[in-house]
Amino acid sequence: MIELSIITINYNNVNGLKKTIDSVLEQTYTTIEYIIIDNVSNDGSTELVKTYSNKITKFISEKDSGVYNAQNKGIALAKGKYLLFLNSGDFLCDKNVLQSVFNEKPTEDIVYGNMRINWGNNSVSNGFMPDIITKEQMFKDTLWHPVSLIKRSLFEKYGAYNENYKLVADYDFFFRTIIKEKASTKHVNIFVAEFSTDGLSSAKNSKEREQEERKEVQKKYLTPEELQRFEKECEVKETLFTKIKNWIKEN
Repeated sequence: MIELSIITINYNNVNGLKKTIDSVLEQTYTTIEYIIIDNVSNDGSTELVKTYSNKITKFISEKDSGVYNAQNKGIALAKGKYLLFLNSGDFLCDKNVLQSVFNEKPTEDIVYGNMRINWGNNSVSNGFMPDIITKEQMFKDTLWHPVSLIKRSLFEKYGAYNENYKLVADYDFFFRTIIKEKASTKHVNIFVAEFSTDGLSSAKNSKEREQEERKEVQKKYLTPEELQRFEKECEVKETLFTKIKNWIKEN
């Protein structure tokens, strides 16, 4: 039985793709399949994948209509009990990560860990996820996609990613399954993956649309009263943070 399907999407990111592939193939945990979905790259990505052909379960290179369209293709192909989406440029933190996760013998719908964030220029910060995913957590942040192992049965029950969202379909999926449908979750307190901020959703020109889409999702799953309360809490925290920064500058 395949316990895990890892799905990598790629477009003209051959160097990042190599880093991602190598981190998957070096895993000591081997009850996995590896699926790569490419958007007809012309930078040598296809040739790179061919050098690993005997170690990659499925490879498709064809036009897609966006990140989530490509990921949905991966979902349709996947056979694993859990699915992990690791886009090109992102990579698993060390060779024992997956073994450590499955040593926990997870049965929950979504199992997630912590994430390292690569800001570029050799700047990497550690991001820690909470043990419980609440409405407040989802409003202020999210459940980070590259460190989340999602049961395939959730996609079968609730559908794949909503491609009407170009940047936050995973956010919508987590909000629906965890907050609305009460899917079970488990936090494994290890660093699972390192996320590169070079991706689409991190681009400056995408931030405005991302915020608009996030607000649409929040309105679907939160009451007006909850939205107002969480917004006020964020405003208070931002005000306090600004005061602290100003105090540091003045002293």
